[in-house]
Amino acid sequence: MYAIIATGGKQYMVSEGDEIRVEKLDAKEGDKVTFDVVAVSNGSMKVGADAANAKVTGSVMKEGRAKKVIVYRYKRKTGYHKKNGHRQPYTQVKIESITA
Repeated sequence: MYAIIATGGKQYMVSEGDEIRVEKLDAKEGDKVTFDVVAVSNGSMKVGADAANAKVTGSVMKEGRAKKVIVYRYKRKTGYHKKNGHRQPYTQVKIESITA
């Protein structure tokens, strides 16, 4: 059984026991979170209104920041260059149950 959930403007395909990294959630370590279900499959695919009563719950494992990405802007012949770094925050969640 698997489900497709939506969070942080992205969609993830998850099964029970999976650990995923999603965009930062407003939750602390150990908190339970529920996700919006786009589709669920347990032999037959249910999408949209058919998946309205489906529920995916998980627990927050940890929060952190991803590896640094260097953003370098450069314009030739003008002496313009600018270097920035960015670390995207994330929340790691373990999927505990999928109910359809």
